[in-house]
Amino acid sequence: MKKILAAVSSILIFLAVFIPFASSNPDGLEKVANTMGVEEPEPAWKGIMQDYSAITGNPYVSTLIAGVLGTLIVLAATFILGKAVTSRKLQGTPDGAS
Repeated sequence: MKKILAAVSSILIFLAVFIPFASSNPDGLEKVANTMGVEEPEPAWKGIMQDYSAITGNPYVSTLIAGVLGTLIVLAATFILGKAVTSRKLQGTPDGAS
């Protein structure tokens, strides 16, 4: 359990340090859509943190919170999926005797 907490803590520290360096420029697909004049339709659901600004007005803090929540959700989903896929079978006693 300590290794898991250390790994999660390391990821969160990494996010806190490197999120300010995230590019504010549009990604490739978004840039092509802007160049071609394609307008983005109104979304059916605006999501929890649309444009990372639902929680605070500070873009750094909002992006940090979004990164932390996203990381925790992915880690939890991976852990749950890993538990579901792998199964532990009881193998009798530790020394192999029945």
